[in-house]
This record gives sequence, structure tokens and C-alpha cells, in this order.
Amino acid sequence: MRIQSYQEWELKEKLPPRYDDSNKGDYGKLLLVAGSRNMCGAAYLTGKAAYRSGVGLVYIYTEECNRVILQELLPEAVLITYEHEHWDRSQLETALQGKTAVAAGPGLGQSPCAGEILQTVLKSRLPKILDADALNLLAAHPQWYKLVKDPFVVTPHPMEMSRLADIPVKEIQAHRSETAAAYARDHHLITVLKGSHTVVTDGQDEYINNTGNHGMATGGSGDVLTGVIGAFLAQKMELFEAARLGVYVHGLAGDAVRRERGTYSMMAGDIADRILYGIE
Repeated sequence: MRIQSYQEWELKEKLPPRYDDSNKGDYGKLLLVAGSRNMCGAAYLTGKAAYRSGVGLVYIYTEECNRVILQELLPEAVLITYEHEHWDRSQLETALQGKTAVAAGPGLGQSPCAGEILQTVLKSRLPKILDADALNLLAAHPQWYKLVKDPFVVTPHPMEMSRLADIPVKEIQAHRSETAAAYARDHHLITVLKGSHTVVTDGQDEYINNTGNHGMATGGSGDVLTGVIGAFLAQKMELFEAARLGVYVHGLAGDAVRRERGTYSMMAGDIADRILYGIE
């Protein structure tokens, strides 16, 4: 069934509620598994977007080499770091405890260590969203789907979708809705097939997004989307609703940047800065 798009005037009532008598613990704890050597920007953009989307606390599980940079760029985040050469599974298992959602993949890399990290995340019963390198690892190791006990969200762009489904990009783009729905049904998850008019589907219901613009075709934009959806999941929003509202809000932010500065100079950080801007 095709689900109607949101109207901007109703956005506030669709967002997770906020209360005067509350604290950061009331708005969720997101564990972000992201960033590797030379790729800490992905962790930063995802974490920043998550905070802009209302989550109470963002914990970033990343390589030790990213500590100083992330502490300077995003001091609000709680860092949990590991050494690539001395990775300890129990540290990540402990980090997953007490969180309300997990987002994995941006800048994670595809090393054997990254693979071990992803398998640990997949075994978690937390609501989860996978993007970027997590999708590339999953495409290379489809048997890892057996580790997952609950539905989750994936956010591939067409090339990542091609790797996951083993279908040429040209065919995917010619049949976007059908491809996304089939993948969602086959793997019991929520597919967010990114691009112009992003498709969000659980295999039965479908949402076609109508916000966003070509200025958002820039490095890091997908990381921002992961942060938005991850934050909504951490605030206990249902998977499908978190995915489609996240896509809508992400596009709205891109449209706000377009009005302010046009499309040629748009950067992912600009989009993150306009997530839910002015919403009280």
C-alpha cells in the first residue's frame, strides 16, 4: 500500500514527544558504531545529526585514533574507543548494554576487525540501522543474516543495493520500488533505497519521499540520514515510522539549505545543522 507523504505543518506532532519535566535519559541512548582510520568524519556527521534529531545521548564506538578529533568536533558525544590490533568483543557487548538503539556502518571500514564488530552488532536485540560499510560487509557475507533475530533498517544507495541484491544498478533504477520491496520481504527488514524520491518499504507498505534536492548528492549526506533515523529509533519510534520520518526530515533540511545557499555549495554538515531547525 502506498503511504501518503507528511505535510510540513504536521511535523511536530509526528516527532517523539518532549516534556518540560524530563532529562537526557528520557530521550534515548544511541550507540553509533562508526569511523575508522582516516574516516572519522562519518562518525562525526552521524553523531551530530543524531543529536540534532533529539536523542538524549550519543555514544560513539570507534577506533582510538579518532578520539582527539571527535572530542574536539563533537564534545557532547560519549566516546568508547578500541585498538584495531587488540579488539575485544566483550568491550562492544558491554557498550551495547543499556542503549535504546544502535546505528552501524558509516566509515567503519571492511577489515576483518570491522566484520567481527558488525557480527556482534547483528546479534544484539536492540533496534538497529545499518548503512555504508555495514551494508558492504553484509553483501560480502550474506550468511550473517542468520545472526539477526529482529527486523532492522538498511539504507543503501543504488550501488550498495546492487551489491546486496546482486542486481545491476541500471535494473535497480528502472524498478526501484519493486527491488526495495523484494529485498525487504526476502530479509524481513525495512529497506530505504536512497536517491531522488527515496523509497521506504517493509515489503508491503511503501513510502515515496517528496523532500530533498540534488544538492544533497554530496559526501556524508547518507551519514546524516543514518543519524536521524538512528535517533528516532533510540527515542523508541517504530522501525518503519522512524525510517520514513527520518527520510522526510533529512530532505526538509536539505531543502532549507537550498533556500539559504543554493545547491552547488551544499555540504553534509550544512544539512546536519538544519535538521529540525526551529522546531520546539
